[in-house]
Amino acid sequence: MAATNCLHLPAIGSFTHPTRSFATVTRSSLTDQSQSPSSVAAKRHLLRLVSDQDRGLKTQSDPQKLSQIIEAIDSLAAVGRGTVTTGRSLSATWRMLWTTEKEQLFIVKNASFFGTSAGDVLQVIDVEKKTLNNVITFPPDGVFFVRSDIQVASSQRVNFQFTSAVLRGKGWEFPLPPFGQGWFESLYIDDEIRVVKDIRQDYLIVERAPYSWKE
Repeated sequence: MAATNCLHLPAIGSFTHPTRSFATVTRSSLTDQSQSPSSVAAKRHLLRLVSDQDRGLKTQSDPQKLSQIIEAIDSLAAVGRGTVTTGRSLSATWRMLWTTEKEQLFIVKNASFFGTSAGDVLQVIDVEKKTLNNVITFPPDGVFFVRSDIQVASSQRVNFQFTSAVLRGKGWEFPLPPFGQGWFESLYIDDEIRVVKDIRQDYLIVERAPYSWKE
């Protein structure tokens, strides 16, 4: 596609996009030092499984790998069972490592149609302000995001309702109407990652981003 026909999206706040890596797969962290050997092993095993899956795109055509990842998620969820995952530690800019969510993966896969490529895919949560932004970035200067209101429902479940969506281009903005509600459960959370299951039985694995995303 010629450059003149590209979708020119806006600058995304004031942060730069760091090179994506799966450093969390191998590094020794404060979390690792404070957890039991079995929970550390379960976490590292899960991260190894998703590290080469292109955020879930490759898993879509590999049912055996999907089964292995879900089994590993179940093992880590067992570690998190009975813990509170909807407290202050949930508030963060979370960067997607892997998901089964088809709509997000469709955008990631097909961003080149608009003459760009998908950058970081984020969940930006503020428990105190009761807000959630689902964000897909398009480096070097683009963003699509969906705003939601949230309500903590239990020790691990958060209800959400979409309030608006915005696709911004250079010098223009295209608003979209609200289009849904649901819930998600954070099955496991620590100072590095969070593992999520939602109302549609989709899974999401995210890491704490090294920056804070702002509109």
